[in-house]
Amino acid sequence: MQAMGSWSLFLVCLLSCRLHYNPFLAFSLKNCTLAHSENAKSLWVTCTARDLTAIPDDIPRNATSLDLSSNQLLNITRTDLRCLSKLIDVQLKYNLISHIDDGAFADLVELRFLIMDDNELTNLTDNMFQGLSKLVFLSLDSNKISFISPVSFESLVSIETVYLGANLLQQITDIAPILKLSTLKRFHLSYNKFDSFQSDDLPLNVSNLEVLQLSMNPLRKFSITTDIFPYLYSLDFSKCSCDIEWDVANKMFLRSLTILFFSGMYISFETYRAILQTADSLQKLSLLMMEKPIVEGLIDVACRIPSLRSLDVEVCKIGTVDDDMLRSCSLLNNLTLSSNDLSELSEHSFRSMTQLRLLALDGNHLSKLPLALRGLSTLEMLDLSSNFISELDCLDFLNLTRLTNLNLNHNRISKLQGCVFKNLINLEVLDIGENAFFTFDKTFSVNLWKLESLNLHNNGPLQLMQGDFRNLSSLRVLDLESDKHHNVNDGAFEGLDNLQTLSLSLSNFLKEVFRELPQLANLTLHLTFNWNQKSSQQNDEPPFLKLTNLKKLVLKVYDTFITEISSDLLKGLISLEYLMTERFFMKSLHPDTFKYTPQLKSLQIIHSDLSDLTPELFWPIPNLQSLDLSNNKFRSLDFLARANLRSLSWLKLSENALSIINETVFQSLPALTYLDLTDNPLTCECSNSGFNQWVQSTNQTQVVNGHQYTCAFPVSQQGNMFLDFDIESCWIDAGFLCFISSASLTVLTLLTTFIYHFMRWHLVYAYYLFLAFLYDKKRGKKGTRHHYDAFVSYNVHDEAWVYREMLPVLEGEQGWRLCLHHRDFEPGKPIVENITDAIYGSRKTICVISRHYLQSEWCSREIQMARRMC
Repeated sequence: MQAMGSWSLFLVCLLSCRLHYNPFLAFSLKNCTLAHSENAKSLWVTCTARDLTAIPDDIPRNATSLDLSSNQLLNITRTDLRCLSKLIDVQLKYNLISHIDDGAFADLVELRFLIMDDNELTNLTDNMFQGLSKLVFLSLDSNKISFISPVSFESLVSIETVYLGANLLQQITDIAPILKLSTLKRFHLSYNKFDSFQSDDLPLNVSNLEVLQLSMNPLRKFSITTDIFPYLYSLDFSKCSCDIEWDVANKMFLRSLTILFFSGMYISFETYRAILQTADSLQKLSLLMMEKPIVEGLIDVACRIPSLRSLDVEVCKIGTVDDDMLRSCSLLNNLTLSSNDLSELSEHSFRSMTQLRLLALDGNHLSKLPLALRGLSTLEMLDLSSNFISELDCLDFLNLTRLTNLNLNHNRISKLQGCVFKNLINLEVLDIGENAFFTFDKTFSVNLWKLESLNLHNNGPLQLMQGDFRNLSSLRVLDLESDKHHNVNDGAFEGLDNLQTLSLSLSNFLKEVFRELPQLANLTLHLTFNWNQKSSQQNDEPPFLKLTNLKKLVLKVYDTFITEISSDLLKGLISLEYLMTERFFMKSLHPDTFKYTPQLKSLQIIHSDLSDLTPELFWPIPNLQSLDLSNNKFRSLDFLARANLRSLSWLKLSENALSIINETVFQSLPALTYLDLTDNPLTCECSNSGFNQWVQSTNQTQVVNGHQYTCAFPVSQQGNMFLDFDIESCWIDAGFLCFISSASLTVLTLLTTFIYHFMRWHLVYAYYLFLAFLYDKKRGKKGTRHHYDAFVSYNVHDEAWVYREMLPVLEGEQGWRLCLHHRDFEPGKPIVENITDAIYGSRKTICVISRHYLQSEWCSREIQMARRMC
């Protein structure tokens, strides 16, 4: 019976889901957007910042991700998320949710991530999380939670991470049921009201917890008297507001602790010492905003922990580092001194650090490289970014032969000598962007054989000379993009045989620039000059002819200039898959522009003031899947109807001048699933009724934000919703009337044809019969006048008998005057009128009945007319 009841409940739920599901709403969402995803199995629905007060009911049932952040949701009912069984990720942060029905998430059987930060929740009830058996991540930060039901987390049998920071929790016993969960690994409880954390208050023997964050709590006591956290490896006490009584009965109780965070804590130096003395296994220590303890010698205490390998000291207002501050840190591998006020380091400050591999000195006030760096022969990564270094000396990197990563970004370096990097024989990544040098002076010609990535972003204007990069044979990524233009001379990229990604700002165009880059796959050009390349007319070599492996090309223009682009600009790019142009094709595009790029899949032509394109332009690129023509001046999409883009699935036409859209254009795009027409001046008249109806009925193409489109014309409709204007009147005035007219015309044509074929002689006869009736009436009033004694009606086959037998007797012997059609009918007069006059002009009608007579249609009419006379 119980099994039958469960089965019945399942059927009821399934039937409810099917009744609730409307497939036609899957792509015409009123308040949400389906995000473009390369993964066919993923469907991301975003409904952020829409001022929603309730969860929309048109969310597709196959959605895998749902974002309802930044709305005005007040609660979640049991029906709001019904049947969304494929959801894996749900975000509800930045709302006003104060209540969630028990079982509201029951249908979300596949949910893994649930984020409800920044709401108004106060209680976590018994069955709030019912059905979330696969949930692994739950975040409830920044609510007002003060009560947690002892059984509220029992359904979360797979949970690994829980965030309950910035709430109103006070008693450690409130979270005991959560700590009991065998799958829980990470628990964040920062910024609550816990004043103590004692293992004696927890009714459990052991927890599998690995990460515990207690930062920004008014902790007065931390006590571990039993081996309750054998797997805890990360503990955060940042920004505690008062002194802490530290009580760890046995160092073994924290034997797995390897990461410890202190930040802005107002506790005594002795408490710090006590904490560190119980952390024998500590490997990483983070000290943030700890100015006073640093001065008192906290670094020395920390570095005496034999296992410590990483030390972060940030925002501690350290101005100088003397010979003694780091003396005991000889075992450190990583040292971070970021965002302090460092302006000077003593020459021997790092003398004892013989195992240091990573050193971060970024965000300080250094004006030159400290001499102390020269002794760090084991260093592999060095970060000196965001300082005030203005020059580099040839001995600055002396002995740093193991360095693989060097960051000098955002300094004031104005000159690079040729010997600066000569000792960095193992350097792989070099970032010297955002500086102020103009030339290299053979800086990269010495010993940088292993360099793979070089960032020179926003320097210059640079003079790129022949051979500047000749010895960088391993270089794969080179960033030379800048707001200022560079002068590139022939042979500047000579030797870069393995370069795959290049970003470059050009002030002039030379056809030889890219000849030496056979492996280049990604190219970004920031153009700051007049591009007047017309190779097809001057027989010059096209600029990209040798880039047969290029897959991505970006052409950006930030200055106003006149361009004359030849039709063979892209010649040679046989592997190109992505092309993005900004303010480049400002006039038009030649129909042959893309005939050299048959593999093109994604095309962006934006901010170009284009108003029309020819369909032939797209014929050479039938594999195009994504097209972005936003920020142009298109008034019509007719060119797409014959463009043969049968693979196009993503189309963006926002911020154009489209007012009337013919929906039949999209019928020529059978694969289209995403359409963005935002910010076009749409007309709300019958001329757009077809497009209006298509937006609401299509079950294949998502019209992004279609329900938010507004009317620009006519003036009386301005500001109204495009999909709200009445299109039924358009159907009555035009469509319905056309249907009635065409149907009536068809019926009339069929009826006329039928009558003409089968009844035409009957109608003719009826017509003359009617005339006879009128004639009879008229003669009856005037008096009858007969010209003949009798009208003889006979068939032509009986004519001989009439002449030989009848006529001699009746006319010869009896003296009658007979009316015979061959003798007395008036020539030229319609035969029917002759018959009528003969009958009405005779006293009698004599019918010569024979087989031929009975088979004659005319003789039959003569009898009927004669009877009518009677």
